[in-house]
Amino acid sequence: MDIKKQKQYIDGKWVNSFSNETREIINPFNQEVIAIAAEGNEKDAQAAINAARKAFDQGDWSTTPATERGQIVHKVADYIERDREELAQLESLDTGKTVEESRGDMDDIASVFRYFAEMADKNGGELIDSPIPNSISKVVHEPVGVCGQITPWNYPLLQASWKLAPALVTGNTLIIKPSEITPLTHVKVFELMEEAGVPAGVANLVLGAGATVGAELSSNTDVDLISFTGGIETGKKIMQAASVNVKKLALELGGKNPNVVFADADFETAVDQAMNAVFFHAGQICSAGTRLIIEESIHDEFVEKLVGRVKNIKMGDGFDDSTQMGPVISQDHLDKIVAYVDQGIKEGAKVEVGAKRPDAPELQNGFFYEPTILTGCTSDMTVVQEEGFGPVITVEKFSTEEEAIRLANDSIYGLAGGVWTQDIAKAERCVAKMRMGTVWINEFNLYFPHAPWGGFKQSGIGRELGKLGIEEYQETKHVFQNLRPEPLNWF
Repeated sequence: MDIKKQKQYIDGKWVNSFSNETREIINPFNQEVIAIAAEGNEKDAQAAINAARKAFDQGDWSTTPATERGQIVHKVADYIERDREELAQLESLDTGKTVEESRGDMDDIASVFRYFAEMADKNGGELIDSPIPNSISKVVHEPVGVCGQITPWNYPLLQASWKLAPALVTGNTLIIKPSEITPLTHVKVFELMEEAGVPAGVANLVLGAGATVGAELSSNTDVDLISFTGGIETGKKIMQAASVNVKKLALELGGKNPNVVFADADFETAVDQAMNAVFFHAGQICSAGTRLIIEESIHDEFVEKLVGRVKNIKMGDGFDDSTQMGPVISQDHLDKIVAYVDQGIKEGAKVEVGAKRPDAPELQNGFFYEPTILTGCTSDMTVVQEEGFGPVITVEKFSTEEEAIRLANDSIYGLAGGVWTQDIAKAERCVAKMRMGTVWINEFNLYFPHAPWGGFKQSGIGRELGKLGIEEYQETKHVFQNLRPEPLNWF
């Protein structure tokens, strides 16, 4: 195949890294090299920060009418829809997920850009009552400034869209750093933003590792906001680095999400959705319902049915229409999942299915791990408490509504959760007590651009998407005008 060289985009120019170092980008399905990417470092990040700072302080983007910024972001959505198939194939090459999943991602991404484009001129400010006669008091919203954005490898362009679109429509300038192992669709969408007319310096793309590029974005005092989606330990380091100039923070740090099934749930639908909650993209989803918490009276039947269906999941190449689940992202991540499951077994979990690499010869070159169900789990186990980020379900039992809620909340995380029951009053009682940013009733893993996304507890700070996703990229200013000023004669 033609191996394309991926460049960075800094101050309106496509450039190699200052060091001229590169990184091989590989397909997780077969470890084939699919691209050679520039490997930026602190110097590249500094150049991008300088370009973004100049574009914000001296350029016209922040004062461009909001409707005009929205029109440009609408064009980006148009071009994403136009190039949907190319983008989907790049995403699947990069991540290993099925092309059908990636096509769905592209539809969602276009919707995100379009939603925020429509919101561009909807949050300009408001007049508020003033206690002072002959005066005007108003609240206005202004861009934060220079935004550093760091995105993960599991949903590369989808997570980027949650950050790029609101930052652009609100008049900020930005530097985005994708995961160093999944940069392909970021490069492509920057080509589309350039085509749409985003001015030079407003949006900058730096490729490279978190330890270099990400660290510079987090600590550089010319960056006003840092938005990060990824692991909790990295998030803590970013918080510390950002304190140097008290940056605004937006952090989405993952979850260990409970999926609670009561005995009166629609049984077949709950079984089906328990699979969907975890095995899409091989479980590499921050909101995956990996903690399956089942009412004791239906536990055995539910597990039996689930295991029977999980055994039929077809793993393979994401470009094969019959494939239902692709590989995990890398050898390092595969090793972590293996160690995670092994630890669960040592702590007393029972393997019902999976817990190993597949035997099929055609899967040996890829980073595959069989869909896994572990029963006999308790909330004191590492495998229940820590985010494994793979195709693994842990199963716990409960006997009362109060116990179900206690188990659901027994986590340092609070990103998402689900409740399955046909008793709506019971569902509402559970939702009111579940400490999570999103809770689904008789559904799992549904999201849309209008609804805010983020977590309680150590799942993060702030919200993306929805009206709150716009406000993350704005500062609020109170403006008071005295229409008839007079001396006080106090002194």
